[in-house]
Amino acid sequence: MTDRVSAGILLHRYLGGRLEVLLGHPGGPFHANRDLGAWTIPKGEAEPGEDLVDVARREFAEETGHPSPADEPIPLGTVRQRGGKLVHAWALRGDLDPAAAHSNTFNLEWPPRSGRLESFPEIDRVAWFDLGEARLRLKDAQVAFLDRLVEALGR
Repeated sequence: MTDRVSAGILLHRYLGGRLEVLLGHPGGPFHANRDLGAWTIPKGEAEPGEDLVDVARREFAEETGHPSPADEPIPLGTVRQRGGKLVHAWALRGDLDPAAAHSNTFNLEWPPRSGRLESFPEIDRVAWFDLGEARLRLKDAQVAFLDRLVEALGR
């Protein structure tokens, strides 16, 4: 069995001297009532042989509606999520208005066994969080990216 692999961007900024990160809340009915521990970095699955930084940039654009900053990304390494997916992440400094963000969509039979396909956004909203709040919101495995960001930035 081949591991599922995703790549994503952890966008960060300084506001009032405080480090903040941009996280996305997964769309669809399964996450509608989940908050703490449900958020993610904007990311998506890679096909075998794809350049992972290119995948991370593409998925950031698809899930936020904005291109990623063109700067050189800071590698944040890899984590394995509870379901087994490997997530590779890079950090970029930038800014984005959450109100102007919009995501691509996916189709799902909803309600189950209804025969009706409904369209849902992959990410239903994005928001900026300071590191303390981001630790609460992020999926457990992805919290390591915050620690690695702080280390990489020397803060």
